[in-house]
Amino acid sequence: MTVLALGGINMDFFVEAPVIAERGQTREGSEFYTTPGGKGANQAVAAARILEGRVPVEMAGMLGDDRFSEEMRDALESVGVDTSFVGMAAGQHCGVAVILIDGSGENSVNAVYGSNMLVDEALAVAAAESLEAGSVLLVQQETPLDATAAAMRVAWERGATVILDPAPTRPEVAELHALADILTPNEHEASDLAGTRVHDPVTAREAARMLRERGTGTVIVTLADQGVWVESDGISELVPSHEVTPIATVGAGDAFNGGLATGLALGLDLLEAARMGVAAGALCVTRRGAQEAMAPRSEVEALLAHRRA
Repeated sequence: MTVLALGGINMDFFVEAPVIAERGQTREGSEFYTTPGGKGANQAVAAARILEGRVPVEMAGMLGDDRFSEEMRDALESVGVDTSFVGMAAGQHCGVAVILIDGSGENSVNAVYGSNMLVDEALAVAAAESLEAGSVLLVQQETPLDATAAAMRVAWERGATVILDPAPTRPEVAELHALADILTPNEHEASDLAGTRVHDPVTAREAARMLRERGTGTVIVTLADQGVWVESDGISELVPSHEVTPIATVGAGDAFNGGLATGLALGLDLLEAARMGVAAGALCVTRRGAQEAMAPRSEVEALLAHRRA
């Protein structure tokens, strides 16, 4: 079995400020730093940190040939992620994201996807063909949708579980929803997709049921510190979050998806896998950065044990 993440690999530029400047304003920030990120890469690292070699983790995507790309490949490999399906586009810059974090830890992101948008169907299919029954494919929407759909079709045919994180939201994603076994929008994405405001477990359940009617077997709506709503065959319930002190919410959704994929790859049922994802997401928000904020196996297991106790 394998966990394969197909998606964005970005260099993140963080600016922390007590108050984020509005249009036409200039405000003083408190911190600036860079760190490897991107939804696909974050999810691969989250899975690799928890699995610690028990199940192989692979990354598929496209880097440029600028000074950040080598750093991002090294970051993936340093935690055991196989980068055999990570290509290099000559003369292109890598994806970048500017992330603003306010005094409450909430973030806003503007991304320029660069070389990520050169992922083609040939690369995506080749990566998906490495999967076997019981494997997990993680995809998002930071790479071309036709390549993502091609990988999802191959993974489905090979008996792998396909998890789609529908971020950033795009209008032309009906086919992707039908190809996904599990859809994992956050409350904002669920609101966009369902056309209704999602802000609590009740509204998350309503949106999840609407999205299931469009062809996705399981919908999990992440609700930040409220937990996640799981809607599937015979399951309709909230998996609550853990009480933690957040520093930054960057990467929390990616940590959840990586933890969810990890649980499924290890043979856990859907709810237990969701609990692993919730624990990974809760730990992520207690530290700065993206990939370096992903928690190791020992911390995730300790938090889960504390909840059971």
